[in-house]
Amino acid sequence: MAITEQPPLELGPGDAVRYAEKPLGVFTRPQQGRGWRDWLSTVDHKRIGILYGASAMFFFLVGGIEALLIRLQLAAPEGSVLSADVYNQVYTMHGVTMVFLFIMPLAAAFANYFIPLQIGARDVAFPRLNALSFWIWLSGAIFLNTSWIVGGGGADCGWFCYSTNSGVAFSPSHGVDFYAIGLQILGIASLVSSVNLIVTCLNMRAPGMTLMRMPVLTWMLLITQFLLLFALPVITVALFLLMFDRLFDAQFFNPDAGADPLLWQHLFWIFGHPEVYIIILPAFGVVSEIIPTFSRKPLFGYEFMVFSGIAIGFMGWGVWAHHMFVSGIGPISVAAFSLSTMFIAVPTGVKVLNWLATMWGGKLRFTVAMKFAVATVAMFTIGGLSGVTHSVAPADTQQTDTYYIVAHFHYVIFGGGVLGLFAGMYFWWPKIWGHFLNERIGNWHFWIMLVGFNLTFGPMHILGLQGMSRRIDTYARGYGFEFWNMAATVGSLLIAVAVLLFIWNVVKSKRDAPHLPLPGPDPWDSRSLEWSIPSPVPVHNFDTVPQVHSRDDWWHTKYAENDEGKVVRVATAEEAAQTGEATGVHLPSPSFWPLAVAVGLPLIGYGLIFSLWLALIGALVTIASLYSWAMEPVDDPDATHDHHDEDHEDDKNEDDQAGGHDS
Repeated sequence: MAITEQPPLELGPGDAVRYAEKPLGVFTRPQQGRGWRDWLSTVDHKRIGILYGASAMFFFLVGGIEALLIRLQLAAPEGSVLSADVYNQVYTMHGVTMVFLFIMPLAAAFANYFIPLQIGARDVAFPRLNALSFWIWLSGAIFLNTSWIVGGGGADCGWFCYSTNSGVAFSPSHGVDFYAIGLQILGIASLVSSVNLIVTCLNMRAPGMTLMRMPVLTWMLLITQFLLLFALPVITVALFLLMFDRLFDAQFFNPDAGADPLLWQHLFWIFGHPEVYIIILPAFGVVSEIIPTFSRKPLFGYEFMVFSGIAIGFMGWGVWAHHMFVSGIGPISVAAFSLSTMFIAVPTGVKVLNWLATMWGGKLRFTVAMKFAVATVAMFTIGGLSGVTHSVAPADTQQTDTYYIVAHFHYVIFGGGVLGLFAGMYFWWPKIWGHFLNERIGNWHFWIMLVGFNLTFGPMHILGLQGMSRRIDTYARGYGFEFWNMAATVGSLLIAVAVLLFIWNVVKSKRDAPHLPLPGPDPWDSRSLEWSIPSPVPVHNFDTVPQVHSRDDWWHTKYAENDEGKVVRVATAEEAAQTGEATGVHLPSPSFWPLAVAVGLPLIGYGLIFSLWLALIGALVTIASLYSWAMEPVDDPDATHDHHDEDHEDDKNEDDQAGGHDS
C-alpha cells in the first residue's frame, strides 16, 4: 500500500545552520584535525572509509586508462596501438585493478563508513586493525603496480592467471610474481577487515538493534564479510603454491612433473565465484536503502531481502565449476553445476521483484541517486539473464572464451556493482561532506555513463555469438567484427567522459559549497540511524547511544499514524534528532604503527623476488612495528576525551576490544 504522508519538510538555510552549530557537549567541532599527519595516523572509521574510497577512485582511473587502451587496440582490424605482449599485460592488469583495487575497496569504503553509523556504534570493534587493513591494502596495490617499473611489465596471464600460462616458461618476466605476492598482501588486508566488521556487526549494535532490525545495507555488507573470511584463504593457498612454483622451483601445477593444472582452476574459482557476490552484494544493499527512500515506502519484503542475500552467499559456493565446463571435468559434474547455477537465480530474482514491488505505487522521486539505483536493477537483470544461459552446458561450451562472457561479466559487475556504488555516492555524499553533489551535472553523468555502458558492452554479446575470442590482441578483416568493435570503443570513450564529469562534479560542488544552504542532518528524509546525526558526521558519531525500538527506527521517530490510520509527520529531522552531551566519550587514539606494519610487507615481497636480504629487512620492520604497536601506551580509560585545537588531534585513549564505545 502506498504511503500517503505529506512530502518531507524542507529545512531552510537558517535551520540548517542552526542545526550544524548545535552544541555537542565537550565536542565543539564535528571533524578531526586536517593535517596530513592526522590522516596517516587516523583510526576513525569514517576517515578510513574516505581513504578507501579516494584510493579506489584513483585506481578506477588507472583501470579505466587500461580499458581505453584495450578498446583503442580493438577498434579496428589489425590494430597496432599495443604489441601482443603489452596487450596481454594491459588486459590482465585491467581485470586485476578493477576487481581488487577498485570495486572491492570502494565497497569497503561503504562498509567502514556506514556500518557503525547504521548500527548506532561510535566506531568499529578494533579501530587500529581497521587502519591496518587499509594501509596493508594500499601497500599491496602500490606493490602490484610497481611491476610495470621494476618487474619487466605487468602480469600477462589474465586476471585468473591460469596454469600453465602462469609458469616461468610462458611468463618469464616478474609480472606474475608481483601478481602472486601482491594479491596475498591484499588478501591479508581483506581478512583483517572482514573479521573486524563481523565482530562490529555482531557485538557493537546499539540497544534494541536486533539482527532483524539492521538496515539491509548492513546485512549485505555483513554477508560480504563472511564470504571474504572463507573465500580468501582458498585463493591465498593457490597464490602461495604459485609463488613457490615460480620462485623456488616447486612443481604444484607442472603437468610434466605429474601435477594437475586444473588444481589452480578449482582453487581460483572456489574463490572467484563467491568473489562475484563479494562485489555485487554491497551494491544490492545500497540499492535497498535508496529505493525505499525515494519511493516513500518501506522496503517490500525485508525478511525475504535479508534471507535471499544469505542464500546468495551460501549458494555462491556451489557454482564455481560452471567456469570449467570445457576443461573436461566430466558429465556428472557438469550436470550438477548446471543445476546449481540455475537455482542461484532464484534468490537474485527475489531481490529484483522486491525492489520493483517497493517502487510500485510509491511517490517516486528521481534524483540522480535514484536513477543510478533503478539502472542498477535493470542492468543487473540483463547480466543475470545472460548468466543463466551459462547454466546450459552446450550453450556455455560455445560461449566460453568469447566476448559473450565479457559482456555478461561487465553487465553484472559494472551494471550491477559500479552503478550501484555510484548511486550510493550521490545518496550519502551530503552525509559525508556536508554538501550535495550537483544534480544537474549528476544527471549528465548518469545518462552519458548509462548510454556509454550499454554501447560498450551490449555489442559484445553479438561479437561473442559471432565467435570473437575474448583474448586476442587483434583480428583480421572480413570476420564481421569491425562495426561492433568500433561501437564498443565509442561507448568506452563515453564512459570516460562520464567519469570526468563526476570528477568535475566533486570539484565544483566542493567549490560552491560555502555559498549554498547546508543540507542538514536528513536531506532525503531517510530511514536509518546515520541520518539522525549532523552532516558531516561528528568525530564521535552519536552524542548519546541510540535506543532502537523498531525496524527503520529513525523513520518512526519522524512519522506516526493518526486517528484515521494515515501516516503523518510528527517531527522534523532537527526535532527528532538524538540529543544530549557527549561528555566522557572515549575514542581510540591515533597511531602510526599500522602504517609502519604495512610498509614491511611489500619489502618482504620485493625480497622474495629479488633478494632474500631485502625480505629479511621487511620482516624485521614488520615485527618491530607490531612490537611497538603492542607496547604503545594508552591513557587511563576513565579519563575524559578532551577537545583539542583544529590542526592537532592528540586523543590518547585506545580500547581495541570495545573500540572505546562504552555506553
